[in-house]
Amino acid sequence: MLNNKFYNRRRFLQTAALFSAGLTTSLANPRRTNAQDDSVEAVVIGSGFGGAVAALRLGQAGIDTLIIERGRRWPITSAQNTFATYRNPDGRAAWLSPKTVLFDEVPIDVYTGVLERKDENGVSVYCGAGVGGGSLVYNGVTYQPPRELFYKVFPKTINYDEMDRVYYPRVHSIINPAPIPQDILATDYYLATRLFLQQAAVAGLPSRLLDIAVDWNIVRQEINGTKVPSAIIGENWYGLNSGARKSLDRNYLTQAEQTGHVDILPLHIVTEISEVPGYGYRVACTQINESGEIIATKTITCKYLFLAAGSMGTSRLLVKAKATGTLPRLNDYIGLDWGTNGDTLTIRLGFPQPTHPGLGGPATAGIQYFDNPLGPISLLSFPIWNAPEGSLVSLGIGIPSVKGRFNYDSTTGLVKLKWPDSNNSGDPKVLKAAEFASRLINRKNATSISQPQTNITMGSYPQRKIRITDQVSDNIPVSHPLGGAVLGKACDLYGRVIGYRGLYVVDSALIPGSTGATSPSFTIAALAERCMERILAEDIG
Repeated sequence: MLNNKFYNRRRFLQTAALFSAGLTTSLANPRRTNAQDDSVEAVVIGSGFGGAVAALRLGQAGIDTLIIERGRRWPITSAQNTFATYRNPDGRAAWLSPKTVLFDEVPIDVYTGVLERKDENGVSVYCGAGVGGGSLVYNGVTYQPPRELFYKVFPKTINYDEMDRVYYPRVHSIINPAPIPQDILATDYYLATRLFLQQAAVAGLPSRLLDIAVDWNIVRQEINGTKVPSAIIGENWYGLNSGARKSLDRNYLTQAEQTGHVDILPLHIVTEISEVPGYGYRVACTQINESGEIIATKTITCKYLFLAAGSMGTSRLLVKAKATGTLPRLNDYIGLDWGTNGDTLTIRLGFPQPTHPGLGGPATAGIQYFDNPLGPISLLSFPIWNAPEGSLVSLGIGIPSVKGRFNYDSTTGLVKLKWPDSNNSGDPKVLKAAEFASRLINRKNATSISQPQTNITMGSYPQRKIRITDQVSDNIPVSHPLGGAVLGKACDLYGRVIGYRGLYVVDSALIPGSTGATSPSFTIAALAERCMERILAEDIG
């Protein structure tokens, strides 16, 4: 361990001032390996579910740790105006984009906003940006897969009983999610949830209220008018201004900083990772301002490097490092086994009674149709703010049969994701399972005056044409990207990158395309807890 913390706040502010003047610096440190490098014992790239877990456990172990995060901090303000809204979007809605990336594309100022859309070959992937990563924009669903579905995805050498007994509860105890209370469910705002559950019961399908990472007391304050309406009016993917969401910057990351051993470096984009023989790793990054302009470039060396930039970010860094020779011993599984978590969006139209599909949220209930003859699927009820009255919206989550891969283009120096379906029709197996479930619900709930019509598309958001350069593409929208550095292939079963000591993956890149017909955040964090316990005991402790 370093005798003096390199990244204490006072010294970092001094360094940042020099960077803003366009200078590169190296504060005195006996462990640095290059005159232009800054040093810290451990670096975590990314502050989402994997990175937040890793940072907390490293800090509690007394390991001086720096989290490098490309986005800015998003503190909830007393004015309750931290985030943009669907009804009045601005630059805060999107990551360095001249237009919004959801719903109708509206011109906005270019800003380091909270949500990025990465337009790839066949898919458009949505990623959170900011301190807290995807937890800033997710639905808060904290959903553990059952044993039989867990083992449809993960190797049996991962002990499900241990996950169930130790690691899932460990995450739950910090995030503290809870199902919607009955008094809130009974309000007009959550009519769609009640109808969803009623229709599941009529169809004979098991359903449940989901554990959601939301402070329901704040939702009550939204209802009684003492907090700005956010969750109750379907705001979600740009952030909840009321402060109802229990994002990672308010639990795991706060606790990590409170150890006194963890600092967060926002607005820094990692561009390259490389080995420092005999010491550890070098991380090259650019510092940007809130308009995305580069202020400075710098390098940081560390003994231990934890990759937690999400499936897209982590996979890109590793694929580039293998192709360019900065980490030449990476194996051939790097960049493979990427999947969509089997997401499909179902909009059921034509109900004769009000449904309030744009109200209530962020998510509330789930139907568990795991014995579906066409494949296991969960249907999650959540609002779409501009969905037409008389409709119900649900997100289907299955186990995908189609996988993508990352490739390095030496002519551009870019890593791109390729989806193998040239027709962009999605995953036929998952689509058929979602369609079967929705038609069963429709049939069982049909009346003499109503037979709902169902529109099912692959992806997590309402599908619309996306302009990529000068072409318009029907890309599949994906919000649960998984894989690229998978457990048991690119990494061992504890996230150690094969071929390199002290290099780890602790995020969604570890997961082979699915978390067993459930939302992935809970499993990502639980696996990270499992990895960190073994790494600290055997590699660092």
